[in-house]
Amino acid sequence: MDPSRKRAIRLTVALTAALLLASALVYTSFSAGEDVVTASQLLKQAQPGKTYVLGGTVVSRQWDGGTLLFRVRDPKLDESVPVRYEGAVPDPFAVGRGVLVTVQDQGSAFVGQPGSLTTKCPSKFQDANAKAT
Repeated sequence: MDPSRKRAIRLTVALTAALLLASALVYTSFSAGEDVVTASQLLKQAQPGKTYVLGGTVVSRQWDGGTLLFRVRDPKLDESVPVRYEGAVPDPFAVGRGVLVTVQDQGSAFVGQPGSLTTKCPSKFQDANAKAT
């Protein structure tokens, strides 16, 4: 077989393999993300037994034994939902902090999945004027 033909075949096979791998990477990165819902969206669309990633601001918190009870408020509206959470609580967790938590609607309350509670860095949510001062 002609060496230039062999090179052309190898190049075609290598480019095809690279294209397939790149397509798989793009598909995986877009399908892996979950949509974050706010408190108002959660109140409208919640279905018992379904899991959601809830994002918002903590407006209250209290401990009931080993269970953390807190409310998450919608950043734009004045609606909040109660969350019951058992698990590791991040050190920066506090009232006024932005959080993400995976919750499941269990009728009377939203129950947070252990290990899913994370806090957001407040500096990312300040406007440019607040940073300059």
